[in-house]
Amino acid sequence: MQENLRVDRFVMLHGTHHRRLAEYVADDIRDVSPETEVAPHVLDFDDPWDFEEVYGKLLDFARSFPFDPDNQDYLIHITTGTHVAQICLFLLTEARYLPGRLLQTQPQRGVPQPVGTWGAIDLDLSRYDSIATRFAEASAESASFLKNGIETRNAAFNRMIDEIEQVAVRSRAPILLMGPTGAGKSQLARKIYELKKLRHQIGGAFVEVNCATLKGDSAMSALFGHRKGAFTGAVQDRPGLLKTADKGVLFLDEIGELGLDEQAMILRAIEDGLFLPVGSDKEAASAFQLIAGTNRDLVDEVAAGRFREDLFARLNLWTFSLPGLAERREDIAPNLDYELERFAEREGTRVTFNKEARDRYLRFAENPGSRWRGNFRDLAASVTRMATLSQTGRIDVDTVALETSRLHSLWAGDKKVGDGLEGLLSSDQLAQIDPFDRVQLAYVVGICRSCGSLSAAGRQLFAASREQRASTNDADRLRKYLARFDLDWITVTGK
Repeated sequence: MQENLRVDRFVMLHGTHHRRLAEYVADDIRDVSPETEVAPHVLDFDDPWDFEEVYGKLLDFARSFPFDPDNQDYLIHITTGTHVAQICLFLLTEARYLPGRLLQTQPQRGVPQPVGTWGAIDLDLSRYDSIATRFAEASAESASFLKNGIETRNAAFNRMIDEIEQVAVRSRAPILLMGPTGAGKSQLARKIYELKKLRHQIGGAFVEVNCATLKGDSAMSALFGHRKGAFTGAVQDRPGLLKTADKGVLFLDEIGELGLDEQAMILRAIEDGLFLPVGSDKEAASAFQLIAGTNRDLVDEVAAGRFREDLFARLNLWTFSLPGLAERREDIAPNLDYELERFAEREGTRVTFNKEARDRYLRFAENPGSRWRGNFRDLAASVTRMATLSQTGRIDVDTVALETSRLHSLWAGDKKVGDGLEGLLSSDQLAQIDPFDRVQLAYVVGICRSCGSLSAAGRQLFAASREQRASTNDADRLRKYLARFDLDWITVTGK
């Protein structure tokens, strides 16, 4: 019994063939510490000296045990058991699968009661390849978790996710997620939170804030809370979103939209864990991890004086730029399957493509001419529309044709990148045109529309080569060029 160490519950791992010894130990514990609950747990090993087996079974135990680190303080006793078990317990504690502190006890001679001592173990992981492999597998599982189990194929994206996985489980420093709207910043932030919670690193809530919705005086109150009577309408205390995120994760999406005053208070809260609610002269505390998201270039925002340089420096420790869907076309197919699964879970109806329809949709989706301006939001909405319109639970070519035409119409509103071909050719025709030929065709169409006749357009388009030929028929050359795409002068110009 340790006078300075009270144990409320003792979980004793033992093998089946050691049951009698376990009962003796349990009786001894009850004699010297009647307030301690003893909970025997049978855990058998075929070979207790096999690192891979011992680590694997202890890992399974750790994953299934109902840990509650917010309300319980766990001590992992590593003095007893084989050296292999001690090493594995240390590794699992270090990796936070066992969310506690290591306890090593040693009896002292000449005293009536043994006194325990705390100790640490230094391990050379390179000696144990099987354990290193299990760590690699656990890391791969975590990376897959961050991607919702989607088998993504884009190498750069996969490398970034692997790095985010390491940062998520090893650091509490702020994380900055950059990328266009719809690239998945909010979803990734939530998955980081869920991964940390699975590893027992946090116990609080995930609090998501769209900073673009926080305007004027209400921004301070929403973020930092207020005291009753702080302003007209403050009829009761409000804790604020930072306080709500205590011991959890605060995700500030579109952080570039915050005003400079709010930025200054956020910086103080990150560095010291303290902030001042509106109308209060007493600081409040909150221990949260910050994840920030933005579709702006914060370097430019700092240069323009719209974003604090000191806050950016604090956020810029771990910065990750999420690519848009158009930069990850090889990932469209697995994400298409994922969106169909999400639809099935949400609506309770399973919908699939027939082969021809799936091939046709992917040809369109993966074509460089498809813009995916809304990124994964566009893809999710597209799948929802097709699945909803598929009355038999099978998406056919007609449904795909309708959807690709709809997407072309939606994207045609972007005048900065439009090439004028959407109104001339169907989505299927556009999907069959190489990007090289599409640029050329768009240029030809523009010239035709600016000229009064087929001959005039031909003369302008073939101005250099016509000087080198004895006879010219530029109008016929242009007519044949347009015919390659099933176009003619009247269709292109309306003249």
